[in-house]
Amino acid sequence: MAVEPLIFELSSPGRRAVRIPAPDVPAADVPQALRRESLDWPEVSEIDVVRHFTRVSQKNHAIDINMYPLGSCTMKYNPKINENVARLNGFANIHPLAPEQTVQGALELMHELQHILGEISGFDAVTLQPAAGAHGELTGCLIIRAWHHEHGDPGRTKMLIPDSAHGTNPATARMAGFDVVTVPSDERGNTDIEAVRELVGPDTAGLMITNPNTLGLWDEHITAMIDLVHEAGGLVYNDGANFNAILGIARPGDLDIDVMHFNLHKTFSTPHGGGGPGSGPVGVTSDLADYLPDPVVTRIDEENGPRYAWSQPAKSIGRLHGFNGNFGMHVRAYNYIRMHGAAGLRQVSEDAVLNANYLRSRLHDAFHVPHDRTCMHEFVASASIQKKENGVKTLDIAKRLLDFGVHPPTTYFPLIISEALMIEPTETESLESLDYFADSMLQIAEEAANEPEMVKSAPHTTEYKRLDEVGANRNLNLRWVRERELEPQAAD
Repeated sequence: MAVEPLIFELSSPGRRAVRIPAPDVPAADVPQALRRESLDWPEVSEIDVVRHFTRVSQKNHAIDINMYPLGSCTMKYNPKINENVARLNGFANIHPLAPEQTVQGALELMHELQHILGEISGFDAVTLQPAAGAHGELTGCLIIRAWHHEHGDPGRTKMLIPDSAHGTNPATARMAGFDVVTVPSDERGNTDIEAVRELVGPDTAGLMITNPNTLGLWDEHITAMIDLVHEAGGLVYNDGANFNAILGIARPGDLDIDVMHFNLHKTFSTPHGGGGPGSGPVGVTSDLADYLPDPVVTRIDEENGPRYAWSQPAKSIGRLHGFNGNFGMHVRAYNYIRMHGAAGLRQVSEDAVLNANYLRSRLHDAFHVPHDRTCMHEFVASASIQKKENGVKTLDIAKRLLDFGVHPPTTYFPLIISEALMIEPTETESLESLDYFADSMLQIAEEAANEPEMVKSAPHTTEYKRLDEVGANRNLNLRWVRERELEPQAAD
């Protein structure tokens, strides 16, 4: 007889995994509107809970399992020493509203991190408050808007954004109240400098540029573009999500960029996505320091030594995050930076660029590489040939790659490349893992030519096979419902 698999519903009356102690504070008077007769908690034993979450974890992919070449996201390995430091009692168990004098160590770390990030990037002042990259973008856009309003120029409403920028840039600019003007790319993958020259004017608030861009290329016109925008009276925002490519090599502040956000969960190895939360500090020039979110950490030198305190920038755009940012991420990033030092950070970028170019050179004969020139930390390939000749799409290749135990690259982005595969190996992958990925991709390219159905029906070895993604999007199931809730209700 067939053995029934364990189902998701494990609750059974009378089982208990934990005994909650009696409260040591007076019971609160819960408003009637919030009361329920029964909370319907699941009743499970401790071993049921442990096995459930262990099984679920084994269905996931992670950087601790195998390569995760997710372009534009820099899914590098997160050193475990960072986790150990973040869990030190003096960091993990302090309260965000604790008096300044009781958390001087935490404030000192934040102040040093502000200074270090400014030194690495060439900016004069840094806020640690934003909680993610897009949150940092919003911070930068609000600072640009506040700057123009403060200088009596509210008519600057247009934000120029290259079509090779990160996808959040246009949405962020709109949220900040700007009109988005798209700037096309030229044949070499740069932002079209002539288009910028035609678009700038008295209504230009600024330029939001990702450099290196999402094609994985250093923009050869970056300084000329900055000059054009500044001459027109606008400011320049650099999306720092690709900062991992230029550590110790180029400082955006030295290029006369005005604002930039950092992705601590990309460049500085703090956990990414569901393992986060993220952190998106923002650096600015001295002219914009007074507009940073409130508060920032300042150092006060006294006779018996330095003291650290919160201060409010004079023209602050206000608070953008509850408390003072995701402090645990600050600890992890600080530890990562201090362990590497200046020379180590430069090697991070050199190795990331080397790895990306190695993969580009191994794959460019099997896949179309639209801009086949020296890339930075990532490059974009395309399955346009496979689609045209055998109907094998980028999505099929991504699904087939799962059979090799590797997470797929970013797919269908940037939007300006048909059937895009955006590949970023990061510096933490060895030559052996790079070759394994390249060999897997080359095998898939061969299968696409000779056994296209093998690729189109993938994945074959994963826990879940090919899903009906169109159906899933059209028939959303947004919450789990207990089986007994699905039973037909008796007629009245």
